[in-house]
Amino acid sequence: MSPTRFASQHKWIYIGAIVLLVGFAVVGLIQYKAVRSTNQALDKANQLTDELVAAGFPRPDPSTLARALGEDGGIVCQDPASALKSALWKINLSNGATGPGQRPVIADRRAVQAEALVLKVYCPDTLHRIQEQIGDLKTEQTVRRGDDG
Repeated sequence: MSPTRFASQHKWIYIGAIVLLVGFAVVGLIQYKAVRSTNQALDKANQLTDELVAAGFPRPDPSTLARALGEDGGIVCQDPASALKSALWKINLSNGATGPGQRPVIADRRAVQAEALVLKVYCPDTLHRIQEQIGDLKTEQTVRRGDDG
C-alpha cells in the first residue's frame, strides 16, 4: 500500500480529529470567558461583602452575592433612579401587607444604607442620582438587633 492510498482511505479519521480539535478549542474559549466572568463577579461580591462588614452588617456569602448581582449589578443598576424603580423600592419598604392593608412605614436606616452600599460597589456612577431620594426618606432604627441592649 502506498502512503497516498492509505491517507485517502482514512481521510475521515483526519477530518474527525480536526473537528474534535476545533470543538475543544471553542469549548475551552467559552469556559475561559465564563471563569473570567465568574472571577470578576466574585471580586465585586467580595468588595461588597467587605463594605457591608465595615458598615457593621453580618458577613453575607460572597458566592450568593456573585450569583445574584453578577459582575455589573444586574437589575439593581439598570436606572435605579427611574420613577418605576423608585416606586417599587418604596413599596418594598412598606409594612409587607398587600392590597388595602399595605401602609408606608418608617424604614430602617441600616437597610437603606445596605442598598446604598450595593449601588456604591456595583454602579457608583448612578449612586448620586438616587442619593437625594435616599436622603428624603424618613428613616429610624426600627429593627431591634442583638447589640442594641
